[in-house]
Amino acid sequence: MFQTFLTGLREGLEASLVVSILYSFLVRGGHRDRIPMLWGGVAFAVVISFAFGAVLHFTSASLTFEAQEAFGGILSIVAVGFVTWMVFWMRRAAHTLKGELHNRMEAAVALGAGGVFVAAMLAVGREGLETALFLYPTFQAQGSGAGPAIGAVLGIATSIAAGLLIYRGVVNLNLATFFRFTGAALIVIAAGVLAYGIHDLQEADILPGLDSLAWNIGGYRVTSWYGTLVKGIFNLGPQMTTLEVGTYLVYLIPTMALFLRPVVRPAPVAATSAA
Repeated sequence: MFQTFLTGLREGLEASLVVSILYSFLVRGGHRDRIPMLWGGVAFAVVISFAFGAVLHFTSASLTFEAQEAFGGILSIVAVGFVTWMVFWMRRAAHTLKGELHNRMEAAVALGAGGVFVAAMLAVGREGLETALFLYPTFQAQGSGAGPAIGAVLGIATSIAAGLLIYRGVVNLNLATFFRFTGAALIVIAAGVLAYGIHDLQEADILPGLDSLAWNIGGYRVTSWYGTLVKGIFNLGPQMTTLEVGTYLVYLIPTMALFLRPVVRPAPVAATSAA
């Protein structure tokens, strides 16, 4: 539940903030007649995101075992790539997100109702597709059970409530700090998803080394409280191949080091007065 809760919270809050910023722009700019198109774009983006998740699930279910493993492994790698790009982009854009969205919505309003619909759909749809793509391999890695789905729903519900409170001015959230902490946590989760994807490709006989184990811990039970904690947060199991562990560390260490570096922002250009 922790992995999917954090993913739902992070992506959901981004989407909630985007919607609240766009809604606020329309209200304060005197464009209330465009608000129904805003909600229409948001609803369409949600439907597309659920449809994308369903396509991933049913496509995988119709494949042979080897094809399922290959499909899951490739999607895990793609999902990690998207999430990595997203956390680094948000790390840079957290301070300028509101201004960028205002500029886009201003251009969309100038195009008419259809422009507002498309702007809302693209802004929210990107978050929704990223969420579906990242949750799919996470669900696969955690196995059966309702826990991952409950975690995702709780995360998204919490993000919607937080977004509403932020819009109402009840909560003052430091977005840069929030995205920094959640981004670091997502990098740890992504490392586990990547390792799981490598294992899938080994199961599909695309990558070698399935029998070369980095460790095989006897007595370690994934269903125990400590096993659940380690598996849920770090995605580490009692048996992992050398290639899995190597990929985990090769991704995690440099990515985390780059992410935690201070963001260097360009100094503002001083205005020069005419002589």
